[in-house]
Order: sequence, then structure tokens, then C-alpha cells
Amino acid sequence: MNGLGDWLQPAWTALMAALSQRRLHHALLFAAPAGLGKRALADAFAAAALCERADLRHGACGQCRACLLFAAGTHPDLIRVGLELRDDGKQRSEITIDQMRALSQRLALSSQFGGWQLAVIDPADRLNANAANALLKTLEEPATATVIVLLADDPARLPATIRSRCQRIDLPAPTPAAALAWLKVQGVEAAQAQEVLAASLGNPGLALNWIRDSNLALREACARDLAAFERGQRQAQELAEQWSQDRPAERLWFAAVIARDEARKRALAATPSLTARGEIPKLVAWFGHANRARGLLSTTLRIDLLLLDLLRTWPRRDESRQRG
Repeated sequence: MNGLGDWLQPAWTALMAALSQRRLHHALLFAAPAGLGKRALADAFAAAALCERADLRHGACGQCRACLLFAAGTHPDLIRVGLELRDDGKQRSEITIDQMRALSQRLALSSQFGGWQLAVIDPADRLNANAANALLKTLEEPATATVIVLLADDPARLPATIRSRCQRIDLPAPTPAAALAWLKVQGVEAAQAQEVLAASLGNPGLALNWIRDSNLALREACARDLAAFERGQRQAQELAEQWSQDRPAERLWFAAVIARDEARKRALAATPSLTARGEIPKLVAWFGHANRARGLLSTTLRIDLLLLDLLRTWPRRDESRQRG
């Protein structure tokens, strides 16, 4: 088997059929939230495209010269473009025009192995405006036997002109059964898998990463922080500074899920108070605000100020009572 989750198999089958018929689009956009497997799918596809004896079902053989070079990261017909390091050693937040110009020059050369040339741009939704314009020119004049693969957690951030020139590969969210089955294959026990899938909103990739990084303890810490904030024992600025310095993306995710779960709990309560009932739409709205804030973490906005503005809108019960 190819090792991909069941929910990825329809996309895999379509890609392998196009590959076997040599009818691949010159640009493929793999679009899905992080954790649903688009990078695993793209890697499996790239390996199969470069393999010397791939088959339609299993993909790359894993043993030929091309596969060994692919595994070592040295295949000459595979170009990967990502976020580079700045002179100070920190990772850039954007893919630059110089990277796209270098890619265009590289793709103008012939394949060294005489087969496909593949370029993987990840994360493509971090192209700055000039880089996007440079990529557009490359997409408008595709080279023979060349496929550009774009990976995007948030494809809406890509210009429409680029999206329109790509064949989009949208990945569905897995069913709970498929997500549980995949985590079981990864060695996760059923009880823990169910717990972490609930925290990740059914996202198996995030769930597995959180298990490996012991992030469920961070979820409990976020719950304690918000409860203390509601009671007036913590201040918004204090929390914003703390969260901005330690895994802000994960904290925002957990905070959003906590808001959603709290809204659901109050809605299902047998006799919710008027105050609790009035907080439900605010908690639902805060869930959306937190997710949007998480999307802004990769911008130039100051993370502590972004978190401060968000935390100030948390529906604190004491404030609701005062207004009542």
C-alpha cells in the first residue's frame, strides 16, 4: 500500500491515472488545512512521478536509483522551494521573487534523467506579491514534461490568477472512523486517539503531532488560563505576552476549541441561565475570531498585540452580569 489515509485514496487514484496516461496538468494546487495529509500525498506523487518502475496502485518502488536519490533528497529533477533563512539565521516569513526567478531558470533546463521535472513550492500561500507575479509568468509558459506542485494551507491567499492556472486537488476531512484507523496504524491507542481527535476537531495529522509533542498538556493550561481570566485572576495583557512567547498557534487552536466546546455545553444544559444563554453566540463568534487570528500569525503583525485584541473580546461572565 502507499501508506496514505483512506480519505486521500480518491485523489491518489486520480493522480496515478493521470500520471500513467502522461496527462498531468502543468501546475497542481494541493489545498487543505494543515494536518489532512496534502504533503504526504504530494511527496508520494512526486516519488511515483520520478520512479523508474512505479505502479498505479502502490506508486514508487522505493528501490530504483531514482527512488534512492529521492529518499536522500538529491534527485536532480526534483526542486523544492520553501521558506529560506535570513542572514540573521531566522526563517523568512515569505517566499521571495529571487527564489521564483531561480526556479524559472532551473526549469528552463532539460530533465537530467529524461523524465518528469517536478518543482514543489511549500508553503505556496506565503509567496509575496513580487514572487507571485514571477511565478505567474512561469505558469503562463509551462515547460515540457514539467509539473509545478503548490501546497497551500490557505489557498485563498494565493492570487486568483495563479489559482486559475492550476488544477486544484482539494482534500476532504476524514470521517471519524478513517481518522481513528489512521492513528491506530501510527501506533496510537484508541482511547488516546479519540481524546486528541476531539481536541483537533477530527484532524488526524494535528492529532498525531500533538501526541508526539505532548501538546495535550498545553490544552489544559489554556483552559486554566481562560478560566482564571474569567474570574479576574489573570489579565489580558499578561496572558497575551505569555501566549505570544510559547506556541501561539497551538494555544489559539486550543482556545478556539475551548470556546466552541463551552458554547455547546451551555447550549445543551438542561436549564441554562439567561446569562449563560446570552454568552453562547459570543463564544461561537470568538471561535471564529481565534481561527482568523491564527491565520495572521505568519504576517508582520505583532503577535502579543494580536492576542491582546483577541483576549479582550473573550466573553467573561462577570462582565455579562455587570451589564445585566
